[in-house]
Amino acid sequence: MYENLAIIAVFAFMYSSIAGGMERTLISGPMIFMAFGLVFGPLGLGLLDMDVTNTELRVLADLTLALILFIDSANADMSMLKRHLRIPQRMLVFGLPMIIFLGFGVGILIFDELSIFALAILATMLAATDAALGKAVVTNKAVPARIREGLNAESGLNDGFCVPILLVFIALAVGSNAEESSMGLALKLVAQEIGIGFVVGLGMTALGVWFLKKCWERGWVTDIWNQIPVVALSVGCFAVAQSLHGSGYIAAFTGGILFGILAKESTHKMVHAAEGMGETLALMTWVVFGAAVAGQLYQYFSWQVVIYSVLSLTLIRMLPVYLSLAGTGESNDSKLFLGWFGPRGLASIVFAIIVLNENVTGGKTLAVTVVCTVILSILAHGLTANPLANAFAARQRRKNGTN
Repeated sequence: MYENLAIIAVFAFMYSSIAGGMERTLISGPMIFMAFGLVFGPLGLGLLDMDVTNTELRVLADLTLALILFIDSANADMSMLKRHLRIPQRMLVFGLPMIIFLGFGVGILIFDELSIFALAILATMLAATDAALGKAVVTNKAVPARIREGLNAESGLNDGFCVPILLVFIALAVGSNAEESSMGLALKLVAQEIGIGFVVGLGMTALGVWFLKKCWERGWVTDIWNQIPVVALSVGCFAVAQSLHGSGYIAAFTGGILFGILAKESTHKMVHAAEGMGETLALMTWVVFGAAVAGQLYQYFSWQVVIYSVLSLTLIRMLPVYLSLAGTGESNDSKLFLGWFGPRGLASIVFAIIVLNENVTGGKTLAVTVVCTVILSILAHGLTANPLANAFAARQRRKNGTN
């Protein structure tokens, strides 16, 4: 255990020292973290002995995603998002169902051995996008704000929307709720997951900010302890919602939005202190993923798995997004850009762990496909984030006649 800790600590120190320089290159942080896990894990030098259970990996991924969702939504430009709400709204209301449906249809053509419910599960797991892996784009000021905020809002909410859909398909696949109609079960889960997520996120954040302001007015909040509230509140929103059988992802995202509104000018200062913790958790998650997951499952990648993964990142994602944005006034360039930057990451990994724990028939094939897609996404979106973002921004400036 201490050897693993020593290796990861030294790596974290080295990377944190050069992170600013690396962010200007084609190599993204998650690419480096995963590669480090692969090289030092059992597949490479064997120095990292990562005997991680599904539960441990899920907890780490959940905490990382909850904190990142809260931070990103708190930093969102709400005035810009209100003016261009149609982009995430269209992508969620129309694009997300089409992505799941197209993913299901493509799965039928590729995977002969999987049931229709297993294919629906796969399509849902890979419909969720990752705000963390898309950070290089949503924080790039060269990209128009409406595009950045649209992608941030979509990735923050679609994870939570996918949860009840996933649970419906899992229930149908394992036959645990046969006595209830599928429509009744779907409506019940959707209302429960989304409703509880919204209520918990908004309620806990409102109460937390009120309490924090009272303590701040009395001078009880010190500079040292000022780094903790955002971390604790984001994890609290997520954990309470999950314990009440709601969507922790929606709770973390909506809680972050309200935090940014209520904290106003203090938002950046308070959120900035928590960003280091989010980056550290992300580093640990992707190192563990590289050492304990990618390095162990790559041998099970079949041609069907690879083809579906490639299509999931391209056609299955990009076509529905393109169609969903019809009539919004967005150019073809913008639609394709929004469609491409839908990276798969932490949420899909968590969904795969849920499926494995539920003993869904074909669960191993589903998990392997998710892992393959996430690996390809880390590489493809990592390599293209800065070049495509800068090229897109340059075309937008030329189109608008600005330098």
